[in-house]
Amino acid sequence: MTDWTDTETFTRALERAEIREKGNCFEDFAEGDLIEHYPGLTLTRWGNESWMSQTLNHDPAYWRTDAAAARGFDEPPIHPDYLTAATLGITVEDLSEKGGYFLGRTDVRFPGTPVYAGTELRVESEVVNTATSSSRPQYGIVSWRTRGLDAETGNVLCSYERTNMIPRRQSVETDGGAETAPEDDEREDDKDLPAEFLTPEGGYFEDFVAALEESDGRDAAVAYRHERGRTQDDVTVASLPLATLNTAKQHHNADVMGDSPSGGIVTYGDVTRSTALGHARSDEQTWREVGFDDETFHTFVASGDTVYAFTRVLEATEDASSDEAGIVRFEHIAFNQDDEPVYSGIRTAEIEKRSSD
Repeated sequence: MTDWTDTETFTRALERAEIREKGNCFEDFAEGDLIEHYPGLTLTRWGNESWMSQTLNHDPAYWRTDAAAARGFDEPPIHPDYLTAATLGITVEDLSEKGGYFLGRTDVRFPGTPVYAGTELRVESEVVNTATSSSRPQYGIVSWRTRGLDAETGNVLCSYERTNMIPRRQSVETDGGAETAPEDDEREDDKDLPAEFLTPEGGYFEDFVAALEESDGRDAAVAYRHERGRTQDDVTVASLPLATLNTAKQHHNADVMGDSPSGGIVTYGDVTRSTALGHARSDEQTWREVGFDDETFHTFVASGDTVYAFTRVLEATEDASSDEAGIVRFEHIAFNQDDEPVYSGIRTAEIEKRSSD
C-alpha cells in the first residue's frame, strides 16, 4: 500500500497533482459584470479595536464611550479605516488574489451616519473598465466600483473605485515553447503512485461523485493540491495558542526551546491543521463537519515556514438524513515549503449539493 505521507513519494505526487487555483484572471472580467462577494462579515468591536491598535489609531472616540458620546455617537463606532479594509478584504478572492500591482483607489466615500459594531457587511463590485497594459503584456488592467452594504437595510456604508493589474491567463508574451512532461510509463520512480491524478470540476457533492466515478476501474486517484499557502508568523505561532489558553512552552518560550530539536518555538499543531483545512475548504462547499480520524503530525512547523495543503478524495456517499448535502471522506496532507508532510488526517464532511441552491 502506498504511503502518501512518505516524503519522497509525496514530493513525486505533488509534481503531478493539479493545483486548484484561487482568484480570477484578466480574461474573466467583462465591463458591466456585477460580482456579489461571498462571504460577508459582521463588523465587531474586537475587529475594529484590533485593526486600530495594530495601526496605531488611538482616537478616543473609537475607544471610549464617554469620548464617543461627546462627539454625538451612541457608542464607539466602527472606524472608517477598518470599514474600508473590511470592504476591500472581502473582494480579494474574486478580484485580485491572482496578484498584480494595486494601481490605485479613488472616490472613497462613507455615509453621514456612524456605523456600529454588529452591522452585517455585504459587498458587491461592478467591472467598470478593462484595458490592455502597454508596459506589461502578461497583465491586463481592471477597474471595479465596489460597494459595502448594510445587509439588513441595503444602505451603502463604504464605496470606492480601485484599479489593479491582473495576470492574463494567456500571456501575450511567449517563452518559445513549453517543456514536455515525461510520460507516466517513463517514470520508474512513480510506479507506487496511480497512473492518473484527477481533479473535481467544482466543490459540490456532485463534483466529487463524478470525479470518483471517472476514476473507478482505472489506475487513478482523485487528488489535487490547493493554491494558497500561509507563512507562520507571530500571530499564528504565539497569539492564536494564547487565545485558546494554550500556554505550552513550545509556543512561547524561545529561551527553553533554543536547545530543542526545532531550535526555537513552533506552531501549535491545531493551528497547522486548521490552516491546511482552511485551504482545502476554500475549494469545496462544506455543509457540516462530521469527524476526523487517523490524524498525525509528522514534523514541527516553525515561524517562517509556509503551510500548504494537498487533498485526496476517498469516498462519496448519499446522506439518507439530508437532501441538502452528501457525505465525502477526504485525506488531507499539510506540507511545508520543502514539500515535507507536516500533518495528515482523514476527514469526513457533509458537502452541499448543487441542486440545493
